[in-house]
Amino acid sequence: MRCWCSDERGSVGMAHYKAADSKREQFRRYLEKSGVLDTLTKVLVALYEEPEKPNSALDFLKHHIGAAAPENPEVEALRLEVAEMKEKYEAVLEENKKLKSKLSQYEPHPEEKRGE
Repeated sequence: MRCWCSDERGSVGMAHYKAADSKREQFRRYLEKSGVLDTLTKVLVALYEEPEKPNSALDFLKHHIGAAAPENPEVEALRLEVAEMKEKYEAVLEENKKLKSKLSQYEPHPEEKRGE
């Protein structure tokens, strides 16, 4: 019987192992550099330390990975835009209030209208 990793002569190909190890090592470095390993470790530790384990470990991971992941630059830009729009909205409301107050000075009071 031949091993799945053997060549035609039945011997294990060392080049195959080195190539696979090299690819694995590159991928591991990529995950480490991008913060994936650190994030997964933190979330798994949080799940381990959870006193009452959730019914769905997968849902726990999804929820906590979303919270632990760095903010998408596009999402952050949208948050800033929303904050700016809220400020503008408040300014417009204040301006509207002042303009209504000024306008009311030039409109006759309800008592004066009845007298006409």
